[in-house]
Order: sequence, then structure tokens, then C-alpha cells
Amino acid sequence: MPKVKTRRGAAKRFKITATGKVRRRRAYLRHILSTKPRKQKRRLRKPTFVSAADRKAIRRLLPYS
Repeated sequence: MPKVKTRRGAAKRFKITATGKVRRRRAYLRHILSTKPRKQKRRLRKPTFVSAADRKAIRRLLPYS
């Protein structure tokens, strides 16, 4: 069997934790930040996890992680 290629775009966006969860960055922190409250921007800086429904699809894009 040949090696499976990793989707490089997904590799840059997601990381697999030791327990098998998929970590991701939050959206909505790119532009028009002056209208968003400080509390919202602070919360958006912290990473979160991909939902369980999407986890299988993301793991398929990252075969060796």
C-alpha cells in the first residue's frame, strides 16, 4: 500500500490532542474588531475543540496524526 498524503490545509488548522480530540482556532477574530466587545475578543483568542460530529471527517484528513 502506498502512503496516504496529509491534507496540508487541515494540518495547519487542526491539532490532535493526546486523548484524540481535535483542537481548532475560533472564528470571527480577523477584522471589524472595533465593534466587538473586549470580553468576546478575549474568549475568541482561546482555542476550542471540534465537535464530535465533525471529528471523524477531520481525522480522515490527517491520517498520520
